[in-house]
Amino acid sequence: MRVDLFDFDLPRDLIAVRPAVPRDSARLLLVEGESRRDLGVGDLPGLLDPGDILVFNDTRVIPARLKGRIGEGGVEVTLHKRVGPDAWDCFARPARKLKPGVTIIFAEGFTATVAARGEDGEATLRFDRGGVALMAALEAYGHIPLPPYIKRPDDARDRADYQTIYAREDGAVAAPTAGLHFTPALQAALEARGVSRAMVTLHVGAGTFLPVKVEDTDDHRMHAETGTLTMEAAEALNAARAAGGKVVAVGTTALRLLESATGADKVIRPFHGDTSIFITPGYRFNAVDRLMTNFHLPRSTLFMLVSAFAGASRMRNAYAHAISQGYRFYSYGDSSLLSHAEDPR
Repeated sequence: MRVDLFDFDLPRDLIAVRPAVPRDSARLLLVEGESRRDLGVGDLPGLLDPGDILVFNDTRVIPARLKGRIGEGGVEVTLHKRVGPDAWDCFARPARKLKPGVTIIFAEGFTATVAARGEDGEATLRFDRGGVALMAALEAYGHIPLPPYIKRPDDARDRADYQTIYAREDGAVAAPTAGLHFTPALQAALEARGVSRAMVTLHVGAGTFLPVKVEDTDDHRMHAETGTLTMEAAEALNAARAAGGKVVAVGTTALRLLESATGADKVIRPFHGDTSIFITPGYRFNAVDRLMTNFHLPRSTLFMLVSAFAGASRMRNAYAHAISQGYRFYSYGDSSLLSHAEDPR
């Protein structure tokens, strides 16, 4: 499928650089078939039915961007996938400096050795410590890996803002941003409505921000991300569906993990491992009925996913409407609630 079919123009001033305050005061565009409604995230409980189940991704963003030096020169790395207790795959700038065997100094007594060099600026680093000690060093010396379209350095506010209130599993280097809109008050209102919740974990990698450089989707390579869906969560989800409830994924990351864990029989099964699922129009959805998600980049794999879910022309029209109405885009921006369309128009 041609990548240019997923292109659109977005005014720069619609890219959010800070989140709404409070979080649940963000706007929400409801898309159901051909109809659209301009609402707010606070309206979500009234848009769901008792018996529906929300699926949250509880991954926690780590300070995965590190600035170091090799000899007299500087280098910046962004970790994107843990491959061992003390080893991570990363993207580096400038990548030419990362030759196997070279040591990067991030701070006094905190270093990593380049274990392998990949393509397109990728490398594997082996740190001088692992596990809890490595996480502590990242907290001390790392930076929050804000997306590249937020044209400012990270600061103390981002340590809280770029994290869901229910994050608990260390490992993401990008936030599951649909979940950033939830507050304790909104969760309480959903519970009072009779909407249940299930937690899954997908450690979002920096590959989610990589541009699609090819002209055809068949030629694009997705980066793998590690996820877990427990037996308890699978049973809760299957029970909700059997009782007539809808599975509502909070974010494309939760959706991608659910679809990876579900077969053509529509039974959701426990899952633990890597997924590199790439969803484009024509994909048959087996697990998810509705999707809450922010507004995504043109020509991105995530805009392709929502186009597959709700219909390509419907999403082009919905995004044109969002732009005309001044919705805020991307990670810190506004949200949408989409219904799955069997008709892929």
